[in-house]
Amino acid sequence: MLTVNAYAAPSATAPLVPTTVERRDVGPHDVLIEIKYAGICHSDISNARSEWGPSAYPLVPGHEIAGVVTEVGAEVSRHAVGDRVGVGCMVESCRECESCLRGEEQYCLPGNTLTYGAVDKDGTITQGGYSTHVVVTEDFVVRIPDALGLDEAAPLLCAGITTYSPLRRWGAGPGRKVAVIGLGGLGHMAVKLAHAMGAEVTVLSQSLKKMDDGLRLGADHYHATSDPTTFEQLAGTFDLIVNTVSAKLDLDAYLGLLAVNGALVNVGAPAEPLSVQVFSLILRGRSFAGSLIGGIRETQEMLDFCAGHGIGSEIEIIPADKINEAYERVMASDVRYRFVIDTSTLA
Repeated sequence: MLTVNAYAAPSATAPLVPTTVERRDVGPHDVLIEIKYAGICHSDISNARSEWGPSAYPLVPGHEIAGVVTEVGAEVSRHAVGDRVGVGCMVESCRECESCLRGEEQYCLPGNTLTYGAVDKDGTITQGGYSTHVVVTEDFVVRIPDALGLDEAAPLLCAGITTYSPLRRWGAGPGRKVAVIGLGGLGHMAVKLAHAMGAEVTVLSQSLKKMDDGLRLGADHYHATSDPTTFEQLAGTFDLIVNTVSAKLDLDAYLGLLAVNGALVNVGAPAEPLSVQVFSLILRGRSFAGSLIGGIRETQEMLDFCAGHGIGSEIEIIPADKINEAYERVMASDVRYRFVIDTSTLA
């Protein structure tokens, strides 16, 4: 067992504190990763604060992990010592169900093993990337191309794949009009990716205060949803809308922005239920759908796509002792656009 430094939430109401966690011995198919950077995702905050149900404490969050391989098991074939690698939201799945066999481990029917807060194969609770090292089976470790900095690549392991997957699935590309609701950690990646795919991109945000950023990141248009004329002006416009915000929205209003056969896809995860009038869907053949991260194969595809198009996350690097402050700033939408922890500050 390897004892490593980490930052953990001791309870749903207490600040995160320095601690240590045990990492399992490297097995035949395992990879030991020295974590260099770990992104802070809004879902880290939700889990640390038990907003989606009770979490097991102490809890070390972090599922946007970028680092370097320092040890491999005897039967590892995918990775070698010195490789630049990443770990996202999952560290294991059943590998046998229909979803896993399709390469969609995120939809594993018996349930996948999350990077933190889940029961691991040895019966322990998984602990995440706010730490100096992690041991993960090789099949759930992806390669980070040399063209991407490890710091800007870390958020791609969640924010990147979470937005890439629905854009690919619903056909974002030339001749398609795509809208992105919200310009935050997820939204800014959706704009970059949809632009790189060749779509005409519109940002739908509460105000115009981030308009310059949105246009710089690749948006063709930017509209304030606080202005009721926005919904009149853009009615029936979009082939695809990706909703990245974790807030209660008037879904019927946004569904009205879709063209015939258009789709509104939710990737944000609000704690409270959302409601929709069925006629908002059936009168124009519209769809309301959800999407969860992506499989390991698609995550690697996303990283390669980002490397080929010069796409990284817009980040602010922080030391570990600023994690609690960063959480408050995320909740106040005071980050452009992803906090990334320099895990060397945990040493």
